[in-house]
Amino acid sequence: MDAGFNEVIIRLKSIVGEKYVILEPDGYLYDETPEPIRPGASRDVVIVKPSNPQQISEILKLANRLRIPIFVRGGGTGLSGGAVPTRPGIILSMERLNRILEIDADNLMVVCEAGVTLRELLEAIDKIPGLSFPPHPGDESAQIGGLVVNNAGGARAVKYGVMRNYVVGIEAVLPTGEILQLGGKVIKNATGYDLLHLIVGCEGTLCVVTKVVLRLIPEPGATYTLVIPFNNPENAIKAVPEILRSGVVPLAIEYMDIDAIKAGEKVTGKRWPYRGGKAHLMVIIDGRSEDELIEKSELIEEAVKKHNALDVLVGTSRKEQRDILDIRSLIYEGLKDETIEVLDVSVPPASIAEYVKRCQEAADRIGITVLHFGHAGDGNVHQQILKSGLREEEWRKKYEEFKEFAFRVAGEFGGYITGEHGIGVVKKEDMRKTMPDKAIELMKAIKKVFDPNNILNPGKVVDVE
Repeated sequence: MDAGFNEVIIRLKSIVGEKYVILEPDGYLYDETPEPIRPGASRDVVIVKPSNPQQISEILKLANRLRIPIFVRGGGTGLSGGAVPTRPGIILSMERLNRILEIDADNLMVVCEAGVTLRELLEAIDKIPGLSFPPHPGDESAQIGGLVVNNAGGARAVKYGVMRNYVVGIEAVLPTGEILQLGGKVIKNATGYDLLHLIVGCEGTLCVVTKVVLRLIPEPGATYTLVIPFNNPENAIKAVPEILRSGVVPLAIEYMDIDAIKAGEKVTGKRWPYRGGKAHLMVIIDGRSEDELIEKSELIEEAVKKHNALDVLVGTSRKEQRDILDIRSLIYEGLKDETIEVLDVSVPPASIAEYVKRCQEAADRIGITVLHFGHAGDGNVHQQILKSGLREEEWRKKYEEFKEFAFRVAGEFGGYITGEHGIGVVKKEDMRKTMPDKAIELMKAIKKVFDPNNILNPGKVVDVE
């Protein structure tokens, strides 16, 4: 940093205290974006750890006046480089805003600060009989503020939706320092433009979310986890709409090819319930009674047998279900060192079978390994592209060719390039493949209104310079 930044550091220490201004950035520079596509991080940064919105307001006023970039840091679990400080500036860590302020059982609401982790939130809600928070995007070390500004999804979105469906109130600090209150403990609000839901999914480019009011639901009851193997991947995916037409609305319907399952087994050390088949569905159902769960399982079995399912295995105990979910959740980790990128296109659910078929044919033709898995019930397909066995110049060329193909086909089906990972840096240049130019133009205009000096997460989602 230049000499003038020393004055900034002194001012930051006066705002948050000397203990909470860190000059050594290690541990704060990167998120979980795979290394081959991860944007470079500037080490010319200072980490600041505020404890309340007023401190954040003072920091943003200072940064806005001096036009210093601000990069908000949550749990660091993102996969699109959204939290990476790509320029010299200030990393604003939210880790001290970690209080659950209220669990309102009467209104079925929880109020928490943005730095609360998903694990902490779930543990607190579990202590209140009869209440639950359904969204589970994956890594429980993710912070609530990060989940909100990325509109996180996850396996349970089929029945219960994504984060956007649960956010009813937000406290946020604008880049110019004003503290903004939006929404609250209300279910309906038609007062003007919906600014609250504009912030949900903004990827930290419009404001700093400091507090969130989330809707809870009554505890849904017990669950079963069904593992359904198929010899033909196309049959597995075609069974998904058949399940939904059966009248059962599962918590989750996950598709995995056999190589993806093996990757999850590798990292967890756990064993998948069925050894054969080329592709599997993992279906989670909930119910108020054992009889209801059995009835739903039988309806699903009837539906998948129409598409040549090899078997239907039912996990009933908490341990069985946890082991199955752990294998699914850690597929990425199992081949992390070989991974170039995990695409997460979103297509109409009925198009998944054709999309996966065409992409697998393209991967075979191009000569690159691609694992297919993801949220089959809501059309969010994950494609883990591997560099295994290829020299760098080979995999870089083949990766770009496959990605171009996958995004083009997603667009042909009326889909989008990302369902839950977001744009960040790594998908910014690809956004026009499935978004109209006018939509991007409007996004840039919104960014300029919220952040006239472009200090907040600059270079992410859209360029306004």
